[in-house]
Amino acid sequence: MFKREFFDLSDSELEVFRKLNTPAKIQDFLNILKINFEESGDTCQSPRMVLRSRKAHCMEGALLAAAILRFHGHPPLLVDLEATKHDFDHVIAVFKQKGRWGALSKTNHAVLRYREPIYTTIRELIMSYFHEYFTDTGMKTLRKYSKPVNLSRFDNLDWIAAEDEVWFIPEYLTTIKHYNILNSAAIRNLRKADDLEIQAGKLVQYRT
Repeated sequence: MFKREFFDLSDSELEVFRKLNTPAKIQDFLNILKINFEESGDTCQSPRMVLRSRKAHCMEGALLAAAILRFHGHPPLLVDLEATKHDFDHVIAVFKQKGRWGALSKTNHAVLRYREPIYTTIRELIMSYFHEYFTDTGMKTLRKYSKPVNLSRFDNLDWIAAEDEVWFIPEYLTTIKHYNILNSAAIRNLRKADDLEIQAGKLVQYRT
């Protein structure tokens, strides 16, 4: 049996949630979703909308992952990763197993994806993304992160089953405190990714 009352999702939607009963299975599902290239303009689909469209970008994938984690008893937690103006921010869903943090992530690139639950702190988890977070010129751009945000604060807005886009969540993420991961001396001394790393970083799963 599964929770028929879970945010008024349909039986078919709940069946998807039910089958994805481990973080690894959730990540595998995220990976097979096409990338949402937002050809018709910016989107922020709810988890229900992602299930329907079968495509997602990082925020939408993180929202779906958080919703499924919640269905299976985890708190629905997102962490916002903030880059310099030369790059894009990223959002991940985080979870704990046996006292250690892991992450679920939707991305078109080969890196910045799943993280095993082996990290003792959120900062340690975030730092695992640092060296692969660079631009096409090799500039390393990850600078800040937020503490985990529990999406249950948005339950009254029906963020899981909404038929309209849920812009209120990314808008909220931009307002909360973010923590620096580097000081100015460390930033000055950063080495650029080399040519081989840059070429490897261009590997993508889907093309427009």
